[in-house]
Amino acid sequence: MDVMTRSSVFGRLGGKQQCQHYYVKNDYPVVVCKYWLAGKCNRNPCRFLHSNSPISQPKRSTWTNPNLSSSSSSKNNPKVSSSSSSGGDGAKEESKFSRTAELASDCGASGEKGDQKKLCKYWITGNCVHGDKCNDLHTWFLGSRFSLLTKLERRHNKAVAGIALPSGSDKLFPGSRDGHVCIWDCHTGGCVNVVNPNEGREIGCLITEGSWVFVGLHNAIKAWNIQTQTEVTLPAVGLVKAMVVGGDSDEILFGGVQDGTILAWKYSSCCTESMATRKGHRLAVLSLIVGANNRLYSGSKDETIRVWDIRTFQCLQTLKGQTDFVTSLSCWNQYLLSGSLDNTIKVWASIDDEGNIGVIHEVKEESGIIALGGIEDAIAAKHILLFSYKDNSVRLYELPFLAERGRIFSKAEVETVQRGYGDLFFTGDATGEVSVWKLLDEQTTAADCASI
Repeated sequence: MDVMTRSSVFGRLGGKQQCQHYYVKNDYPVVVCKYWLAGKCNRNPCRFLHSNSPISQPKRSTWTNPNLSSSSSSKNNPKVSSSSSSGGDGAKEESKFSRTAELASDCGASGEKGDQKKLCKYWITGNCVHGDKCNDLHTWFLGSRFSLLTKLERRHNKAVAGIALPSGSDKLFPGSRDGHVCIWDCHTGGCVNVVNPNEGREIGCLITEGSWVFVGLHNAIKAWNIQTQTEVTLPAVGLVKAMVVGGDSDEILFGGVQDGTILAWKYSSCCTESMATRKGHRLAVLSLIVGANNRLYSGSKDETIRVWDIRTFQCLQTLKGQTDFVTSLSCWNQYLLSGSLDNTIKVWASIDDEGNIGVIHEVKEESGIIALGGIEDAIAAKHILLFSYKDNSVRLYELPFLAERGRIFSKAEVETVQRGYGDLFFTGDATGEVSVWKLLDEQTTAADCASI
């Protein structure tokens, strides 16, 4: 809603008492619903305003990349997916993953309704008639020590397929299934460019490593180096739906394709080299992660996880146990975590002296898991996992006990959860909306965060 013109509204409607319930939108007076004010309006939609004040444009917060001066992401941004040890008796560590059943009660960052878990669908559209008495949530998040910085102006009309904040860059790169990559200035919060890397055809995924941005497309991967301003095209066959960078020197790019093939390239600023093509999965590869001991893990629509040796590109083991698509993978220390549309999170580890991997813990959820991300809370010295669910929520879990820190709510399924640098992370949903989030220390409140 545009700025309220007090003098003109007062002059036309006569009197301060009347003026307080009239506002102007596009030079046209909008009247507050008197039945809504009395809590009795039962119309949805109602042609009158359900608000005591003008619906102002959301405050545009800006954010900066704390790693602008760094040339490497690995030193300044530790990953939950990186492993510091290997092997071990997984059965002995099973107790570490005992799950806290309820959301932590200290929900001061987003309200006091700690027992409410469902977002009010009428509040989203501004039509809830119950106000503070509504049994559902009127907030985008619930929990402690994190807050929403801003929701970017929606430029996409399809789901967000990936979000990248490259090392040394002040630009954010969200890519969508509508075939476009929007480039956002982190200082002004505005969109400065829109790139169409493949003539509007679907983008399958988008990631960043160092100063590189990789965009998974039909029959190709576009690689942009934002420091050298170079572009490289890597050939593929079919839609590339998952990517990850790994190897001894972090210069091997792995891509998972729609037909179940996994491709590997060695890349640099001057040249690229195809290293391997492996077909193991029967259906599309949806997730890839690199773990300890030169292991690559791939999750697929065929309900399996395959374990690959990065040096030989041979499949070492096929993990079975999920009963639906394996949508997301992550590594933490010697553990592999998987999320699936079968409503489970499984924790895998070595179960014998030969290094065979099996399930050591399982968490059953009420909804399927769509995406998985990780971020380090450096202040609290905690590893945070972010799981996106089909019920349009994202849940934050602290390792090693999977204690729930909070929940994020969205208008649609959140298909992308991506860490930034420092205390930033991002979410992108099926409507094309991108949100910027920030971890908080115990002294910082959500109100302090909103003023940044």
